[in-house]
Amino acid sequence: MLSICAALLCACTPPSVSAESAGAKSAVPVAVRDYVGDGVFSAGIEGPATGPDGALYAVAFGRDGTVGRVLPRADGGGEASLFVELPAGSTGNGIRFGADGTMYVADYTGHNVLAIDPATRAVRVFAHLDGAHQPNDIALAPDGALYASDPDWANDGGQLWRIDRAGRAQRLESGMGTTNGIEVSPDGRRLYVNESVQRRVWAYDIAADGAVSGKRLLLEFPDHGLDGMRSDAEGNLYIARYGAGTVAVVSPAGAVLDEIPLKGRKPTNVAFGGADGRDVYVTLQDRGAIEVFRSAAPGREYGR
Repeated sequence: MLSICAALLCACTPPSVSAESAGAKSAVPVAVRDYVGDGVFSAGIEGPATGPDGALYAVAFGRDGTVGRVLPRADGGGEASLFVELPAGSTGNGIRFGADGTMYVADYTGHNVLAIDPATRAVRVFAHLDGAHQPNDIALAPDGALYASDPDWANDGGQLWRIDRAGRAQRLESGMGTTNGIEVSPDGRRLYVNESVQRRVWAYDIAADGAVSGKRLLLEFPDHGLDGMRSDAEGNLYIARYGAGTVAVVSPAGAVLDEIPLKGRKPTNVAFGGADGRDVYVTLQDRGAIEVFRSAAPGREYGR
């Protein structure tokens, strides 16, 4: 998520179709607390992901062009430190971890997906997305392929990419809205992509060869913006609602099961982690902080 999107989100008009169950609340309020306090990360904080070591990683530790590592403290908070400086001209966004522990980082200024060795912290270009606007969020499918969103904020547009395990990039679709959050279902058969300014969430079928088809509208929100999203092991999506200050929990059928209020107003992304995979970490642009709450089910990649 870039700061330019805030102005775009405020300027856009509500869509004609809205989520019938938007604003649903659980009977028992979810407790949200700080994991990392204000200003530890910059306003570019994004891409949270739990690594094989159990630590939480996010971009923009102190400033853009970095990746931070957050270790749990005995008091329940997290201690953040610099993990790696990205190469000059690179700015990180979404992060995922491969089965072998490799960290993949969407580099929106370099139009790349970077690969970082967790042991040596060496950074290399894994894939270059020729013709990209600015690779934003990435999702890792069970077969090892990456899917990337690619928004064009200036024109309210976007694209969708697939990167195979060899680093070959393929543009799957162009002419979309401002593609942002992206995720794969637990069984690897469905791809979800949301559009921030248009407030829509799309679903696709994923074929055995990684191709996508059957695009259909899963959900459309009546207000605020959409940013990063992740799935739990039951297939529910946890969507950062930028400007609303909530995380929406959405079923695979498109029903809003819950909206969890946060302290900050501008969540940019979510990640599952913790000892049982049920801690949900939320990065906040307006705070430069990370909040956390507990979920009913672990994240889909937990225990992989």
